[in-house]
Amino acid sequence: MNKPKAFLKDIFIGGSRRQSSNLSREGQSSSSAKETDKILHPPIETYWYLPPQEESNKAPKQQRSRLSFSFKKRLRKSKSLQMILQGSHDPKDQEKVDSFRDFIFPDIPLSGKQLDYHTLLRFLRMRDYDMVKAREMFLNYLKWREEFRVDAICKEFKYEEYREVKGLYPHGFHGVDRYGRPIYIDRVGMVDINKLLEVTTIERFVKYHISEQEKTLNLRYPACSLAAKKHIASTTSILDVKDVGMSNFSKPARYLFLEIQKIDSNYYPETLHRLFIINAGSGFKVLWKAIRAFLDQRTLAKIQVLGNNYLKNLVEVIDPSNLPTFLGGNCTCSEHGGCLSSDKGPWNDPEITDILQAMLEADEQCDNPPATRDTFDDAENVQIKDVYDVTPEREPSIGQLDKAQVFDAHFTQKVLRIEAVINDTNAKIQKLEDALKDTKLVLQTLTEHMEDLKRGL
Repeated sequence: MNKPKAFLKDIFIGGSRRQSSNLSREGQSSSSAKETDKILHPPIETYWYLPPQEESNKAPKQQRSRLSFSFKKRLRKSKSLQMILQGSHDPKDQEKVDSFRDFIFPDIPLSGKQLDYHTLLRFLRMRDYDMVKAREMFLNYLKWREEFRVDAICKEFKYEEYREVKGLYPHGFHGVDRYGRPIYIDRVGMVDINKLLEVTTIERFVKYHISEQEKTLNLRYPACSLAAKKHIASTTSILDVKDVGMSNFSKPARYLFLEIQKIDSNYYPETLHRLFIINAGSGFKVLWKAIRAFLDQRTLAKIQVLGNNYLKNLVEVIDPSNLPTFLGGNCTCSEHGGCLSSDKGPWNDPEITDILQAMLEADEQCDNPPATRDTFDDAENVQIKDVYDVTPEREPSIGQLDKAQVFDAHFTQKVLRIEAVINDTNAKIQKLEDALKDTKLVLQTLTEHMEDLKRGL
């Protein structure tokens, strides 16, 4: 499958020489722009393509179960949903991920959600496929999840001060970009850190941030994938730094920034597709020189710093219907208390979340199933159904899908697990039969040897 032309632009840092020159005009020196003008890994979504049809069934004939043929039509019917959510694996990456899984096996059990293909691939990419470095990073991640009780945070943590924090610190997810990725908007320029810490604590805000990261991985990305009919695995972010300067970077602000940055970089790698920093004034440009020191080169490569003439850059990747009016778009979400209070997106479409729920319930052997709409529904999460998908040449909407596909997806998961067990059993039986043949040969040889000894006596 040929790669879309849009990806080629994203492969280059800054997208093009024109963008690099924009960065220079908005506060970065031309030398620093050249330093980041190099090729890194392309967007993570480009690594998921449908496999060639002739390679879809490579299992040896003797290991195929009759179920494969009995349910062939049913499996084919639900294939599209499965491929969208699970993603297709690049053969080269699959080989590297398999090797990485074997490499870390002595240290952790070979099971669990955290060992799936996509999670391991993120850590490999973050360390440029250096298995030793990726292993260290991944083991630190697992240790952090256990010590910080991340799974418990997702299930038990309640951020009662949510509405007050939102009023003092406008931020949140709002719609999707033209590719289908969720959009995160942060108006950090409106934050008074002292007032914010009067209604919450840094520890509780960090827990809230982690719960939102988990929700994005386990709910927002799958929902966006179904809505866009392609695998979505990263976020487009907008950071409004209007009136931000060195005075905003107080000791509490620095500590909170460093905690959030450490968590995102070390434990949620490769989830940022692009970050637009807008309304960057002279005060922020001074601060930016200090902030850059805390960011790794891979993250810096995804950042574009802009002044107040940012709208043209935003609408290149985001339709105006998904941009709030305060950013120059057309959306107000007036019926939901404003755009940054609405949590507008496919993850709040009941038709999509019902399909996700049905598919996730089918995965009965998963220790930590992806979060569902019910897991994250709080009073502040408003259920909406609005225009959020602007993907060009879109296929029929999720609502137009055959409802039987929900059952098929559920059914297919069980069938595939049964087939895996049968194939594994067949392989073990074959090994036992081979061992039995070897044993018979040994016994026959011993019998002949005994006969020779008797004749000798």
